Amino acid sequence: MKDYKDYSLLRHNTFGIDARCRRFVEYESVEEAQELVCSLAEDDRPLLILGGGSNLLLTDDYKGTVLHSSMSFIEQLDDERVRCGSGYLWDDFVDFCVSHDLYGAENLSIIPGECGASAVQNIGAYGAEAKDLIEEVEAVEIATGGLCRFTNEECRYSYRQSRFKHEWRDRFLITSVTYHLSRTYQPKLDYGNIRTALAERGIEHPTAAQLRQTITDIRNAKLPDPKEIGNAGSFFMNPIVSRAKYDELAAHYVRMPHYTVDADHEKIPAGWMIDQCGWKGKTLGRAGVYEKQALVLVNLGGATGGDIVRLCEAIQEDVREKFGIEIHPEVNLIPRPVSSKERGN
Repeated sequence: MKDYKDYSLLRHNTFGIDARCRRFVEYESVEEAQELVCSLAEDDRPLLILGGGSNLLLTDDYKGTVLHSSMSFIEQLDDERVRCGSGYLWDDFVDFCVSHDLYGAENLSIIPGECGASAVQNIGAYGAEAKDLIEEVEAVEIATGGLCRFTNEECRYSYRQSRFKHEWRDRFLITSVTYHLSRTYQPKLDYGNIRTALAERGIEHPTAAQLRQTITDIRNAKLPDPKEIGNAGSFFMNPIVSRAKYDELAAHYVRMPHYTVDADHEKIPAGWMIDQCGWKGKTLGRAGVYEKQALVLVNLGGATGGDIVRLCEAIQEDVREKFGIEIHPEVNLIPRPVSSKERGN
């Protein structure tokens, strides 16, 4: 187990924010996780459970203890089930599945972060979500040190949501995730520009490896490398609106992209709305909107978490005024800042 005081979190967040925490502890096994939680004192709180740092924005120094898993293993349990340590890189898991003819994860290629976070965030892309694969989540309860196992149903997954993000927040240290893949390949090609990208390559019936590579190329073309430009990928969730609201907007924006959720709801891309508000490529101090993808906020170098928050709030206000829709960060803001509305500005 590694244990540090007054520790910089710079290399633990893809936004490249140089915030510090009072204490940083890293565990390598279930036993170490149990030992850790049983030794925590009141002075160690508040607690922050940190994965790869690819889905958070550090708005300030963290005046508490950061807990991180370095449980980085993968094992195939049977013909269709794979178990990964919570610290195992998500894209390495996808690569393992594709190379072992295990299907269902290929559309989730090159999403940054660790497997433990997939069970918290219900990560998703190109018509696929982690919840469609997760069978069981193993975790240590912080209050008792007991080892718990949760089924997919018990986690109550929905769009970018789970119980780990809400009523179970800061209650468990995830130690492993078991995924159920398929031996039957059923490619999902109808989301985004997958078919167009495949056609440009002269591929009509892609293998899983070809689909993974195509999605990797699409994401690399529109998303900046965090090693070069600090970012956390898609910053905002795509809002789901009522059919009535969609019809109202569609009457004004004939080419507005959308995805049907059910008979009563449509999903409208937040990036499209942000682009329509003129934010793509624009900056606010050292924070900016990526020139190739309006859904991505970037650290242009030396930005603070507060700089990113101010940009976020300005974008939210413009989208609200233009479309009458509230968009919310997919990225976790830690510690949660006081909004301009709460400040009375």
